[in-house]
Amino acid sequence: MLLAAYASLAVLLAATLGLELFSRRTPGPATNPAFACFQHRFLRTYLPALAADWLQGPYLYKLYRHYHFVEGQIAILYVCGFASAVLLGPPAASLVDRLGRRASCVLFSLSCAVCCLTKLSRDYLVLAAGRVLGGLATALLFSAFEAWYVHEHVERHDFPAEWLAGTFARVAFWNNVLAVGAGVVATALAEWLGLGPVAPFMAAIPLLALAAVLALKDWEENCGPPRALAKTCGDGLRCLLADGRVLLLGTVQALFESVVYIFVFLWTPVLDPHGPPLGIVFSSFMAASMLGSALQRVAVSARYRLQPVHLLALAVLLAFLSLFMLTFSTGPGQESPAESFLAFLLLELACGLYFPSMGFLRRKVIPEKERVGVLHWFRVPLNLLACLGLLLLHGSDHRSGTRSIFALCAALMLLALLAVGRLFTVGRHDPELRLPPPHGPPESPEL
Repeated sequence: MLLAAYASLAVLLAATLGLELFSRRTPGPATNPAFACFQHRFLRTYLPALAADWLQGPYLYKLYRHYHFVEGQIAILYVCGFASAVLLGPPAASLVDRLGRRASCVLFSLSCAVCCLTKLSRDYLVLAAGRVLGGLATALLFSAFEAWYVHEHVERHDFPAEWLAGTFARVAFWNNVLAVGAGVVATALAEWLGLGPVAPFMAAIPLLALAAVLALKDWEENCGPPRALAKTCGDGLRCLLADGRVLLLGTVQALFESVVYIFVFLWTPVLDPHGPPLGIVFSSFMAASMLGSALQRVAVSARYRLQPVHLLALAVLLAFLSLFMLTFSTGPGQESPAESFLAFLLLELACGLYFPSMGFLRRKVIPEKERVGVLHWFRVPLNLLACLGLLLLHGSDHRSGTRSIFALCAALMLLALLAVGRLFTVGRHDPELRLPPPHGPPESPEL
């Protein structure tokens, strides 16, 4: 497994680099200096926050095992995080508008740093509280920073709204790079330097402090209009039920992403007994996802023009195949770590195809004013399914339970595939679900 982890990382990174170079051969339009400066101010604050978040991924399960908790107890800790995401997500969005976006970014850094510090404790309740706090931090990370940027971009600087896509494309690229790098750094701290599984969490704290300081130093405060939480959720539910396309997208998202959440919990106990460096394995997963994203960009480019709904179907199909493999490779007495590792890489490749394709379709069919409410309702079944899966694992024998959960995940992915097929039928002649004409104006300046 040691050699396989390093070899897969090298091969995946080489393939991704080749695709990136291939997809960027065409020169873009000239850079706008004022926009480039503004974008740089945003990225140099947001990227350390993302890096701190990724550093906490590779060794979370390993840390709990290091503290001698059994798998059922660890599953409950993960459930605490997922449940807090459901309960704290909508209030966090309202808090961002009322408190201010910059202040909310600083609050993210503070809450995430405290969450990291709780990992120093071996007390189960303290660790559970840290998971709840981590749920709040995650909600702030993926709402406050982007909300601040969109307001400044459109309202204060009056840049074209079409340029937003360029910034978020850069965020997505560097987010993938940081994810791969975080796995390597986590391995260096926890294993190569022998500092133990808590070290990556401590290393995240200076990055969080840097993000907070840069936000206070470089950013102006901005606030959104106050939104009634009940009205936001009510409008989102009405939109969800009124448009069949939105309902189908929500079904696919809930099924696919709940499986991904369960995978986040299960990959470590499946592979760790066979001795691979967990950070390098994590980096390999992120490199596979990065390769999937690069494939998606090439596929939707003017040269190939594959439709996002087709790529979404391909992503779900690949995920189903990976989970089908895992139901056999994790069977009691017939474990195959190499096959499981390959299946996990295939699942991450599917994720790389899935997320940009799903993002395109959501932007097309969900009205902007109902977006927050609709996305909240998308996340409710997503997190509930993930919690249910982990609770089922908590109540079963470890060895047979893992295989059963992967079989359940394969069934969920099969349902997602049926929903994508229905979406394809409904949207076959729907221009909103298709790529725009190939010869339109560029969406953003090349940077």
